[in-house]
Amino acid sequence: QLQLVESGGGQVQPGGSLRLSCSASGFILDYLVIGWFRQAPGKDREGVSCMTSGGSRTEYTDSVKGRFTISRDNAKNMVYLQMNSLKPEDTGVYYCAAGLTSSPAICTGVPRQGPYGYWGQGTQVTVSS
Repeated sequence: QLQLVESGGGQVQPGGSLRLSCSASGFILDYLVIGWFRQAPGKDREGVSCMTSGGSRTEYTDSVKGRFTISRDNAKNMVYLQMNSLKPEDTGVYYCAAGLTSSPAICTGVPRQGPYGYWGQGTQVTVSS
């Protein structure tokens, strides 16, 4: 069974940090593009960040550049999103996803949902004082 499971969400004050983790089972992430997406209350899901299979390219949506860092540990089949200097507008459900292809083309600019075929169930991040 192919599965992605996120963890690490929670409630944090503005300016705080969280590290999201995503564990893959049933398949190997090494050769796949990975991405993080989020959905704020009442809004559509949006791309946050992505990384190519070899890790040579990363992309971030403008609102998180300089604050969020995507990483992967292929030996552990894990993906991470380090989130610093969190703001209330970062609140939402965060999803990790793996691409249906290893093509780096799906990690060009802000990631779009379409090319990502494997999704986790999401983890809630709430930034509030």
